[in-house]
Amino acid sequence: MKRVFLIVLDSFGIGHAPDADRFGDAGSDTLRAVYQSEGFSVPNMEKLGLYHIEETPGEKTGVPLGAYGRLTEQSRGKDTTIGHWELMGIYSDEPLPVYPEGFPEEVLTAFSAATGRGVLCNRPYSGTQVIYDYGREHQKTGDLIVYTSADSVFQIAAHEELVPPETLYRYCRDARAILTGKHGVGRVIARPFVGEWPNFTRTANRHDFSLLPPGKTALDLLKEAGLDVIGVGKIGDIFAGQGLTESIPTRGNNDGMEKTVQLLEKDFHGLCFVNLVDFDSSYGHRNDVKGYADALMAFDHWLGDFLPKLGEEDLLILTADHGCDPSTESTDHSRERVPLLLYGKGICPTDLGTRNSFADLGSTVLSLFGLDDSKIFGESFAHLIKKEE
Repeated sequence: MKRVFLIVLDSFGIGHAPDADRFGDAGSDTLRAVYQSEGFSVPNMEKLGLYHIEETPGEKTGVPLGAYGRLTEQSRGKDTTIGHWELMGIYSDEPLPVYPEGFPEEVLTAFSAATGRGVLCNRPYSGTQVIYDYGREHQKTGDLIVYTSADSVFQIAAHEELVPPETLYRYCRDARAILTGKHGVGRVIARPFVGEWPNFTRTANRHDFSLLPPGKTALDLLKEAGLDVIGVGKIGDIFAGQGLTESIPTRGNNDGMEKTVQLLEKDFHGLCFVNLVDFDSSYGHRNDVKGYADALMAFDHWLGDFLPKLGEEDLLILTADHGCDPSTESTDHSRERVPLLLYGKGICPTDLGTRNSFADLGSTVLSLFGLDDSKIFGESFAHLIKKEE
């Protein structure tokens, strides 16, 4: 194996996990929600085996071109950080802290002392609603809008004319230094916005500041073996740069897909790890079923051009990090299983069934590159997908 292109369709769950009720997500099914959208069609993912995966909607036509199955998360969480960590071999037995009542005074006092600014909101809030409700006061006072969600996040919103993005990033680093130990949230997120009330809009200058993974991941092992490990999109943020040889930021799905095509034309040896965030941030969290469906169809159209360009020793893997069912009342992530679709000229089309951990994927990537996967959590299925020579 020379190159693996691993693309995470952020939040593309395919049905509630066995323990979804413990997370308040019984019945959540992101794929089924968008499948019912008028005109929904993803023929290229269908050819790879999407509808052959257990309990998915859609007609199981033809023989899949790829290996297919579904992954079940074992870690105690349903957020981006823990999902990606588990994909790369980290099992998290303790959930990251969440703040349904807002952050404690000790955190806010330290944050205000570090930034020299006051704090507005300090509650779980929709990211678009919070700037509508607090944006004018922020402009008047200079205080920062701090909010959270059902995920382990400390989010800071500020108007770019008042607080330039680089200054906001500095404030986020201040918060990251404060939010450790028992208050070690998964991500501190910069949420810059522009415009005038009531038409404030968030910009593409979002930036995440994550915890360092608590142990070695598949990325570290690939890098230590001298392989290229290229993160596209927010991968660099999620892993705090650890285990990467190169990090390429993007401005949404279209930019991420374009950057991936550029890397397909580049001669490298290793892993290209891509996150396409718009499914989650622009549609799942906004309960926009039609938008989510359209974004999946746009990706599938791109996929149709991408697949024929893969080289003889290339592998494409499609998966997700959690669900975010846009058809439920909740705007938060949902505890779901995620798809596993693999395609390459050296891959044997096969039903991989239901895997017990997201980490099986990371273990498999290591195995395909001839590396020892016993150092991380997960069980490789490389032996199931290699074509006999």
